[in-house]
Parts: sequence; structure tokens; C-alpha cells
Amino acid sequence: MRAEPTCPRCGGRLSAPSLWSSDWSCGVHGVVLPRQPPKRPSADGLAAVLREARVPVWVPWPLPKGWLVTGFCTVGDDRSGARACTVALSGPAVLSGGPADMLLIAEQPGTGLGAFYAGLEGTDPGGAFDGNPPHGKLDVQGPTATSGHSVPMWSLPAEPDRAVYVGEAMGDWLWVVLWPAEAGVLMLERPHLLDLREPGMDPDLPYGAFSPRLQE
Repeated sequence: MRAEPTCPRCGGRLSAPSLWSSDWSCGVHGVVLPRQPPKRPSADGLAAVLREARVPVWVPWPLPKGWLVTGFCTVGDDRSGARACTVALSGPAVLSGGPADMLLIAEQPGTGLGAFYAGLEGTDPGGAFDGNPPHGKLDVQGPTATSGHSVPMWSLPAEPDRAVYVGEAMGDWLWVVLWPAEAGVLMLERPHLLDLREPGMDPDLPYGAFSPRLQE
């Protein structure tokens, strides 16, 4: 895995803070928060993410049948904390029976990580979000036992190899990116998401092999 932070919008190299600037900078996108090297799928990797997270760390629970957690990724540094968090999962595709991948991304507006994994320009969903009736819903469990609610999700135009859904939960973007595109049928099952930051949200997660999607 890459040892250095990269741009959350393009995956390119960054100029680190220096005596002349306290910002991370991308030659293409200017000042950005750094995307940190991915963390391996393990309890230690999750604990590191939870220590840094300033946004939800979403995981579907129960996991779809046969699915495993396959890694984590964050955007931010020691000063900012993690302003975007990605949980990767892998399992069998419902329709084809082959392998499938899912990224669940929570991020503050303007970060650009969800759009990057979705293969979209810009940092946010743009005009395709919230302009029509939603294409599905997710049930999310927030900071308290009584704060669960439904999140409308919109399907966005994307590369033909993936399905992309986006909504807004707890003031942050919630992206779901799935490969192959047919794996988007999982959204019809209306997964229930837990925010693992919250007390009591500690399911016994099964871990699998590291997902290469986090290195794209």
C-alpha cells in the first residue's frame, strides 16, 4: 500500500505542510485534506479509524449474506481529524454469483472522496442529487437509540462498471459505491447502517482480505 497521503479528489501526490504553508496541496486541485493510506481490515484498523473520525463510520448490520469487511480509509490529518471515512466490504454478487465490492463513505461536504470513488467530477453530487424522487432508502442508527431514521438515496450516473448512490445523513454526505453495477440490487434490500462511533455499536465484524478498491 502507498505509504504517503494522496489527494482525495484524484489520488495524486500531495505537497506536505511546510514552513511556508500549513496546508496539504495537490498540483491539480490545490489545498485539500490528505487521503491517508488505507488501513487493513482488522479490529486494530477499525480502532484507528474510530479514534480519528469526525464523521460517521457506517457499516451495514447485519452484513449481507457472505459479505466481509475488507478495509478502511480516512481523509484528514492530526489537526483536522478524519473528515471522511470509508468502510470497504466484499462478498458475492446477488445476480451473477461472482465477486462484488462496496464502499460506504461518509464525508463532510467539499471533501471529494465519494465523488472520486464514484468516478465523478467535482467534490459533491451536483445537480443529479435531490432533483427527483429518491431511488431507494437506507435505515441508519445515529448517536442515540432513538435517533434511527430513513435516509433517501439517489442513483447517480456513473461509469458502467459501478453503481453509485448518494444521500445526506447527520449533516454529511453518505455515498454507496458498488462493483459491478449489478450489485446495486443490494440497495433494494434497504440495508440498516450502524455508526460505529457510538457507544454500544460494536458488532463482531467478520474481516476478509484487503480490498484493492481502496487503492484506486
